[in-house]
Amino acid sequence: MLNLTKEVISAIEKGERVVLCTILASSGSSPRGAGTRMAVFSDGRTVGTVGGGKVELLAAQEAMEVLKTGNTHIRAFCLAPDQVASIGMICGGNVTIYYQLLTQAELPILLQMRQALQTDANSWLHLTIRDGFVERFEIVGAEEAAMQPELYTHQAIYQKGEPVVYVEPLVRAGRVYVFGGGHVGQALVPVLANVGFRVTLFDNREELANRAHFPAADQILLGDYHDISAQVTLTENDYVVIMTPGHQGDYMILEQVLRCKTKYVGCIGSRHKIARTQQLLREAGITEEAIASVHAPIGLSIGAETPAEIAISIAAEMIRCRAGI
Repeated sequence: MLNLTKEVISAIEKGERVVLCTILASSGSSPRGAGTRMAVFSDGRTVGTVGGGKVELLAAQEAMEVLKTGNTHIRAFCLAPDQVASIGMICGGNVTIYYQLLTQAELPILLQMRQALQTDANSWLHLTIRDGFVERFEIVGAEEAAMQPELYTHQAIYQKGEPVVYVEPLVRAGRVYVFGGGHVGQALVPVLANVGFRVTLFDNREELANRAHFPAADQILLGDYHDISAQVTLTENDYVVIMTPGHQGDYMILEQVLRCKTKYVGCIGSRHKIARTQQLLREAGITEEAIASVHAPIGLSIGAETPAEIAISIAAEMIRCRAGI
């Protein structure tokens, strides 16, 4: 989202117009969900995706028409099997796309959006659409959102009618701290980054804590497991994943992390290793409630064995936690 926003801003600052295709709602087996975007530029170039295939091709073609006519609108695509002949897709479901024309007039909001995407604070994108044209396009912060908690939630809201109201979380406060840059850490970081988590990789080994091993990480820290507070300040919105090479490293980090309030703590390892670590935590005065809050063994039980499979199981568990399920 940040890269797409930067591309759109760059084009508008050059005097171009851009059409932003946004999925407002989807159902069934449609390939992408609400909040997925594709920007279409005057030269036909696209950034982002609305799911690929025939829908994306048609969306790009219609966006070019919007650039010519200025007639923004909402379009529903039916992907049901009996529509194969017309749409060329058989995955099933429905996708609703809004074609939004962006010009110099929208630049202040886009700049605000870029800033929000680089800030660790909850924010939402709000669109009110009347007769196909945007009536309200703004970024809503946590204070205003608190006045309407039923509208500003952890998921996208699409209210049909006249006008149409569409709200989606733009930024969810908090980041993931991955302690340990071994094989699973190297598999996990890009997966988390691809599903919208901002990831900090923390390792005490210089040969691992570098951009070459973690190009997808938002931040890379080389530090001492004995004192993570020298570089890390945990908040109640943060996620912690612990996967050091041994139980001593796990213990050192858990002993510090469990004295803070966080959204998620997970620790990799065998049940024997985890049991030993838990006993050390009790001896250090960590409460049973805090110990029980740790996801250990980490990840959903899907029979994962390889680092890549374990990374998927961990990411799935964290997505579930983020969604409040």
